[in-house]
Amino acid sequence: MMFSLGLDGLDQTRAKLDAMPAALAAALAAKGAELAAALAERVKSDKLSGGVLNLRSGALRDSITADVSAAGDGFSASVGSDGSVPYAAIQEYGGRTGAREVLPSKAGALAFVGNGALRFARRVEHPGSVIPERSYLRSTLNEM
Repeated sequence: MMFSLGLDGLDQTRAKLDAMPAALAAALAAKGAELAAALAERVKSDKLSGGVLNLRSGALRDSITADVSAAGDGFSASVGSDGSVPYAAIQEYGGRTGAREVLPSKAGALAFVGNGALRFARRVEHPGSVIPERSYLRSTLNEM
């Protein structure tokens, strides 16, 4: 008695198995992009629209981007400010600003209220400020 076995579709099955890592990587990258976009949207619609910082010009909110890029055999997703807003980092982490001279930009003098009276000056020496941490990125990531 002789036994014979034949397999049909072996090449197609091998091709499917070989394609699985690429398909898995593509699915993970798509999910990473979806999650990064959701994080960026939540930062914009919640934290930077009154949740942590009050909306003034909208520049910080508008600078928030989500990016997904290939990294070797995986991918990397990042959410953050695009760098167009110089105060983005100090709002997220807190810090101290340096002393500086303040000069008028649209008039001959600065106008401000000091000691209950309206005062004018050609220049003011600002001593710097301590800005408290107002996390909008890390706190949203922790919540999600």
